[in-house]
Amino acid sequence: MLEKISFEKRMEKEAYKKELDPLQQELSLLQQKIKEAKLPVLILFDGWGAAGKGDLIAKLIENFDPRGFRVYTNAAAEPQEKRRPWLWRYWQELPEYGKICVMDRSWYQDVSVGRIEEDLSQEEVLCRIHSIKVLERQLTDDGYLVLKFFLHISQKEQKERFEALEADKNTQWRVTEQDWRRNRNYETYFRAFDEMISYTDTPNAPWHILPCQDKFSARLTMLRVVRNEIQKALAKKELPHPPQTTEIWMPPIFHLTPMPKLAQVALDQKMEAEAYKKRLKDLQAQLEELHNKIYRKKVPVIICYEGWDAAGKGGNIKRVTAALDPRGYEVVPIASPTKEELAHQYLWRFWKRLPKTGHITIFDRTWYGRVMVERIEGFCSEAAWRRAYREINEFEQDLYDWGAVILKFWLQIDQQEQLARFEERQNTPEKRWKITEEDWRNRAKWPLYEQAVDEMLHNTSTDFAPWHIIQSQDKKFGRIQAMTILVEELKKRL
Repeated sequence: MLEKISFEKRMEKEAYKKELDPLQQELSLLQQKIKEAKLPVLILFDGWGAAGKGDLIAKLIENFDPRGFRVYTNAAAEPQEKRRPWLWRYWQELPEYGKICVMDRSWYQDVSVGRIEEDLSQEEVLCRIHSIKVLERQLTDDGYLVLKFFLHISQKEQKERFEALEADKNTQWRVTEQDWRRNRNYETYFRAFDEMISYTDTPNAPWHILPCQDKFSARLTMLRVVRNEIQKALAKKELPHPPQTTEIWMPPIFHLTPMPKLAQVALDQKMEAEAYKKRLKDLQAQLEELHNKIYRKKVPVIICYEGWDAAGKGGNIKRVTAALDPRGYEVVPIASPTKEELAHQYLWRFWKRLPKTGHITIFDRTWYGRVMVERIEGFCSEAAWRRAYREINEFEQDLYDWGAVILKFWLQIDQQEQLARFEERQNTPEKRWKITEEDWRNRAKWPLYEQAVDEMLHNTSTDFAPWHIIQSQDKKFGRIQAMTILVEELKKRL
């Protein structure tokens, strides 16, 4: 794609000024409309060193109120960032609905210059490119406008700009040996950039290649694209009933494991107190030893607990954490999303809470709320929760590719047992805080939740992150069952 770009176009300064003023006024007005429509805008600038990213970003943001945008400059990942999935640091920077985020370099540096300088394998590069396409599709499906600019100059032009910068003692610091090495190996980087653009030029997030030999032409082209694309995105949001798909589509890369329906799960297993105590002690000793190995080998572990209200998630988690070093784990209770969390794509709040390598994060309820409570209570559209099956599998695929052990437990009890536990909580002063009106409302919708859970288990039990249904009718048996699976899976991974 890059070889087709011409550098011949030049613009006179007077013609530039004549078009610039009205264009800037339009952009200033559009920011307020972005806020009113709650349109999140993500603008990425990538390209050659000395191509003029700083100049273009400065020219763009001078049209906006600083309270409505942020600019991020992404350099090489810091050591702590390298201990999380490689896209983790970019998820932190995503804009809220109604705001603008400008990235000076983005995730594309990790599949362009990073491909060459980090000596990444072709398999790893393609895996990262796939993750990028997934991320951008998830964002645009959620209503984000993603604008991608690649700033292109010739090898000769880049060399001349480096020489001009070095000739001035105030700017010579901006040119490094790495910059010169990239210029000397221009053709190698050219091929990497060209392949990156070809692979990631998608209908939902296309590339806009800016020839930057002439700064006036580059500025106006960039500003026109931003204006036009924002206008189109706002017009789309104004449609009374934008078309939405309700199809559940699973790409062939996901291999689903067969799961029974909840009604088919036997709940007759019980465990005597003495046998329980003995087995629990043994499993906790094993888990304590495994935790040390996990830390030493830098294996991240993610444990997900879902289940009926009063199914025993808290007691189950308590027995697991009793065997762990408190410095190496975190329990994340998931409640209703905060105002800030509601202002982002729904997976954002879970990306933020992922563990470092060698650490364990236990989620007490998870991202699966999207296809259960949010589905049933109408907190998201049908298209959104149906789409979530695929998005969740993609999220967990990223975690698995990173090297994480993912364990997902569904704690199963029947309606009679739940009623008995609700009544016990209601009648026990020190447990009364555990029961709420919402619990009783959810219980009344048991058939709807059961249908939703059956579909969830069927659509998201993958070979790399399968579901485990825990028979929690007897709490002691349920705890031992979950602990046994946890220990076995960690041993298998180690």
